[in-house]
This record gives sequence, C-alpha cells and structure tokens, in this order.
Amino acid sequence: MSDVADAALVDDEAAVVRITASGICGSDLHIYDGHGFSPTTGYTLGHEAVGIVEEVGPAVHTVRPGDRVLVTASVACGRCSPCGHGHITLCETGESGCWGLGHALPGTQAEALAVPAADRNLVPLPEALSDAAGIVLTDNLPTAWYGARRGRCGPGDTVAVVGLGPVGLLSVLSAQVMGAARVLAIDLVPGRRAAAAALGAEPIDAEDVRAAVTEATGGRGVDVALEAVGADATVTLALDLAGREGRVSIVGVNQSMDFRMRMVLAQLKCLEIHIGLCSVQHELPTLMRLATAGRIDPSVVVTHTMDLAEGPDAYALFASRAEGVGKILLRA
Repeated sequence: MSDVADAALVDDEAAVVRITASGICGSDLHIYDGHGFSPTTGYTLGHEAVGIVEEVGPAVHTVRPGDRVLVTASVACGRCSPCGHGHITLCETGESGCWGLGHALPGTQAEALAVPAADRNLVPLPEALSDAAGIVLTDNLPTAWYGARRGRCGPGDTVAVVGLGPVGLLSVLSAQVMGAARVLAIDLVPGRRAAAAALGAEPIDAEDVRAAVTEATGGRGVDVALEAVGADATVTLALDLAGREGRVSIVGVNQSMDFRMRMVLAQLKCLEIHIGLCSVQHELPTLMRLATAGRIDPSVVVTHTMDLAEGPDAYALFASRAEGVGKILLRA
C-alpha cells in the first residue's frame, strides 16, 4: 500500500467519489507488481468502483453529493459523437480509456477518486442493488453481455463459453437470458466448471475438449463460442468449437502481438468473428433493468470480500485461481 495525493476536482465537469468498494479484475493481473502500482507508469490500479459522491463541479447535472453511484470502467470524454452514443472505446478525442489501464487516470483501488466528465461516467445505483452487484455492473457483466450480444446469442442456440472466471460465468448467464438452449462450460479448474453447472450450464470435463464438444453437439459444433480468457490457446479453441456459419466472440484481453490464426479453417466454416473492448455505458441501461427486475444477478460471481489494506493478499489469492475463488471485492 502507498499514499497518494487526495482526490480533487480536475475541472467543472468532474466529481469526487468516496470509494466504498472496488473490484479486482483479471485485466489488473496483467500490470500488477505486488504493491498496487505499476513500476513503469506509476498509476493506482483498478477500474471497478462503487461509492458516494462527495463533491461535484458546477457543470455536473446528473449526480449530487450524497448520491450512491457506480463508476463505469470505461471512461468517456462525453463530448465526441461516439461517446455521446455510448461507444467509449471508439472515442474520437483520445481522452477516453479504462480506469487503471490508461496512463492519464487514477485507479479505483483507493479511498477516493476524481472522476472526469461525471455526467457520463457516474451512474446512480438503485437501493435494491448491493455494492457487490454494483461492482460487477461496472465492468464484468457489461463485458460478458457485450460478448454475448456481439456473438448474437439467441433462442435455441448452443453456446460454448471458454474460460469460467467471473466474465465467463456471467457469459453463461448472458447467453441464457438471451435464449440459448444449451451452454457448454469449459475451464481447466474443476471448481469453476462446478460453478457454471450450478448456473445451469453443461460442464465439459474431458481431456480432449474438442472431441467432447463435437460429440455433445452431434458433430455440428456450437452456434456461438464466447472466449473469456485472452490467451492464444483459448482463442484457437473457440474458433475450433464453432460449427459451420458459427459465431465467435472474443472479450478476453489478449496481449499477443503475433497470434497465428488458422485462417483457412475460419474461411471454410464461414465463421463470424467479433473482438473488442466493452463500452460499459452502452450496455448498462439494459443490464440495470435486468438486474433490478431480478432477471440476472450480477453478485453471483462474488466469492470474497477483503479490506483495501489487504490488497496484496487479495491479488495473490485471485492470481492463484484456487478452488472457490471468483470475484474479489475490496472494502475501502
């Protein structure tokens, strides 16, 4: 743990939020060095937070001090056309990004946070939704929903989810809400497969996953493969599992600069391939309605709550991928 300067308004459109809970995401593990800061960039980690608004600039209109809010993991400038339509990752000004993954912004794993363009980046959290649900709504559930939506999961589809961390488990739920008839759940960790089975998925427990899925689908392959890991091997597996005219949607964060794709296989099967980063603001209106109505429970993936001061231990636990470890919340 390290001390940083107190959060303060950066301009008239900003707000200061006192963080009550933050989350650890798989993306954080890519840059975590054991102390909560990146040694090469110097910013605080974290891009998932729920808290109470403490101060707002004079140009902020949608939230007021005392409001309970979630902080969207994707950050909008709020001015350009893509941001105005919720497509944050396509921002034209270069001022958007992701908390903890962009050099210009502080991370959420802290006691307070200065939020730019607060009207775009803060969303009031209904009293009916817990902090745990709010944390998952900041990033993981929108990412899962985005992947399933772009994969066009629909009624009657057979869907394979590759990787059953928090985003993968939420992909199972997303596919089900969208009408999938079957969801095949794939992960190396038995406990994660069991968690997916508890949600109604069919766990694939086999040494040869490709053969098992081929058998389970009568040789056809799946209609949709959702990849939620971000490794070359899991992307390749998702491409292999998709049947003819299947759809593959990739939301796992992959840092590979030299992915070797078997293009001829994708072309022969006439695959549809989607990949991208989720603009949380675009997905949230639908998900807030579903969560408030009880149609989807974001908090189902939360397994541990720890104090912010226990951050290093929490990261070690999350990185271990031990049995029973899912989403970890940090209480400020």
